[in-house]
Amino acid sequence: MNKVSFAPSGRFVRRLSLGAALSAGLMITAMTPAEAAKTTLNLGMSVEPTGLDPTIAAPVAIGQVTWQNVFEGLVRIDQAGKVQPQLAKSWEVSPDGLTYTFKLQTGVKFHDGEAFDAASAKFSLDRARGADSVNPQKRFFASIASIETPDAETLVLHLSAPTGSLIYWLGWPASVMVAPKTAADDKTTPIGTGPFKFAGWAKGDKVELARNADYWNKDAAAKLDKVTFRFIADPQAQAAALKSGDLDAFPEFAAPELMSSFDDDARLVTRIGNTELKVVAGMNNARKPFDDKRVRQALMMAIDRKTVIDGAWSGLGTPIGSHYTPNDPGYQDMTSVLPYDVEKAKALLAEAGYPNGFTFTIKSPQMAYAPRSAQVMQAMFAEIGVTMNIEPTEFPAKWVQDIMKDRNFDMTIVAHAEPLDIDIYARDPYYFNYKNPAFNALMKKVQETTDPAAQNAIYAQAQKILAEDVPALYLFVMPKLGVWDRKLKGLWENEPIPSNVLSGVSWEE
Repeated sequence: MNKVSFAPSGRFVRRLSLGAALSAGLMITAMTPAEAAKTTLNLGMSVEPTGLDPTIAAPVAIGQVTWQNVFEGLVRIDQAGKVQPQLAKSWEVSPDGLTYTFKLQTGVKFHDGEAFDAASAKFSLDRARGADSVNPQKRFFASIASIETPDAETLVLHLSAPTGSLIYWLGWPASVMVAPKTAADDKTTPIGTGPFKFAGWAKGDKVELARNADYWNKDAAAKLDKVTFRFIADPQAQAAALKSGDLDAFPEFAAPELMSSFDDDARLVTRIGNTELKVVAGMNNARKPFDDKRVRQALMMAIDRKTVIDGAWSGLGTPIGSHYTPNDPGYQDMTSVLPYDVEKAKALLAEAGYPNGFTFTIKSPQMAYAPRSAQVMQAMFAEIGVTMNIEPTEFPAKWVQDIMKDRNFDMTIVAHAEPLDIDIYARDPYYFNYKNPAFNALMKKVQETTDPAAQNAIYAQAQKILAEDVPALYLFVMPKLGVWDRKLKGLWENEPIPSNVLSGVSWEE
């Protein structure tokens, strides 16, 4: 910790007698030195990212390290979930919704000194939408037909169809701006325009960032000199590191059952915020018996969501009846569409031709909420004569291969972290293997308007379809459990998008 000590000036000492000078010196020595505010942060995460470029891979841990810290977008999503200008200082949309004209910030440089301008913005978007793009949200850019750069400060997007969510999507981690000369190496050596520069990565242990002294936006410059992301999977080890002071903060603490253990710690505070983490048990809708809506409805009615939340997440969570959270615009509470009712669930199974139930397997990733939820569901399904075997599945590699790529599963359980991602049920292919032309039409329609009220009405219809069709079992929204030093200011208590935005974080003096 930096310390500032004070000594009397030479002139002051010469005016004192020897005894007085000695006395003054003793007094100064005995005083507690003034301490400068701390400028380093050790922050814990449960999952280590597979890489550091959010434009080429989906795991949210990537953006939780680099989004808004190393990389920035044309726009950003703020703490309230609203879109704000960033590398684009303004934009205009043509009346027909087909032309977006952005005015860019000037004087912005990437961390290696390369200039950010319309050409590099075009490069970033062309890379994201190109034929060989591996961007996890490539669909965001599908309606961009062509891009013009009339001058260094102007970027013009011409769309093939209106896309009402485009500006919002441009604020996501997958849409950040990358430098043409270094983009290929961003997975291991990320170079962006943000308030922090990449400083190092010790695989299996930590990623280090350092303050960008040349950051373009002086109003949002980092207050911290150094940030270390430490990766600790075990909840007991997370708690121990917090209590010992090895960690200053764990913004997404992984063990709700341990939250009360911090109650008597004078140094630490706990916070319970909201997230977009929708815990759902997705079914393979193309595989028997899950291709029968009555079976899916029966399984939903066999589940008491409150009991699942109690068993899986110590009662900390919000029940949901569709793929939508209470934070989302146009939210409708759909938990009463298929409420917990064991007898009706049995009747539906019998009607579908399974009076004696059936047996299936759920592939459960190792994140704590998944096996805990699965075990509670297993007991509930037994009540209606259904046997569910639980197969632990390594995440992300094995889970991604089995579920996302091979579609080799009956059911799985995972927390979908992306905000407003109800449109995943219209993707073809997607792991649910769910096909509903009426739902797809709504997802197309929502992009054809930029009017929020009209969009909300469409989202309400979409929620109702999913609540009745149940392509997945809708369980609960996980809260954001934060634990950090009470002198630490500026961490986001809520999470409108998976992130650890650190430019506004500082220590109290």
